[in-house]
Amino acid sequence: MPAAVLAEQPRGNGLTEIPDPELNLMRGRYTVGGNNVAWFGVTMISQWQAANGTAMQGALTLGMDFRQGRTPKVSFTPSVNITAVDAPLPQGGSIASVDSSGLANASGLVQSVQVAGDGNVARNVTSLTLRDGEVPAMTGSAVGTASAQQGGARATASFDNNQARLLLQLDGVGEVQQWIRNGSVGQSIALAGDGQQVGNRLQIELVRQNLASNTPLTQNIAQAMALTRGIGPGQ
Repeated sequence: MPAAVLAEQPRGNGLTEIPDPELNLMRGRYTVGGNNVAWFGVTMISQWQAANGTAMQGALTLGMDFRQGRTPKVSFTPSVNITAVDAPLPQGGSIASVDSSGLANASGLVQSVQVAGDGNVARNVTSLTLRDGEVPAMTGSAVGTASAQQGGARATASFDNNQARLLLQLDGVGEVQQWIRNGSVGQSIALAGDGQQVGNRLQIELVRQNLASNTPLTQNIAQAMALTRGIGPGQ
């Protein structure tokens, strides 16, 4: 009996594009039906307990109400506080250093901790809440800055219509910051000292409602993330 001849199977030729009808059936696509973002809120809190006893705290709340259409109503409330002591801040003599300048080019969600020292405690925490229901009451102004300084300690909370930022700085030791700007949300800790205790907490909240006259969810989030820089449909 002659040997059977097996037909050669065609070889794969790499990646194959998946057609749209098949993509439509895949799970994991982010859609929310008829619900739209009615309110976008951000709360930032940063705390720093220095080795010499100096304590710094900064906080800000940013709210955007989208219920009236594409241009949100913005509310911003900042708060900063420094409690200094008589003990001197660390002076030079250490070769420890950190460089976080590259974070200015980062996009998306960013968390960074850089420590060059001993006995430090550093923590970044971010949370996102998505809910249906009532929109929080709007308080505060549309833009603003709050700042405080005592000796080599500085705390600043600001919103300039392009970026919300919370920044704590200690001369000779480093800085702690949080921000939300076009295309980026982030937390950064950079320490070049010993015995520092610092922490960042960032809370983002989205409130959904059935708003037939509002823009789609993805466009509203883009507007909120761009902090009212005029992002609209197709832009």
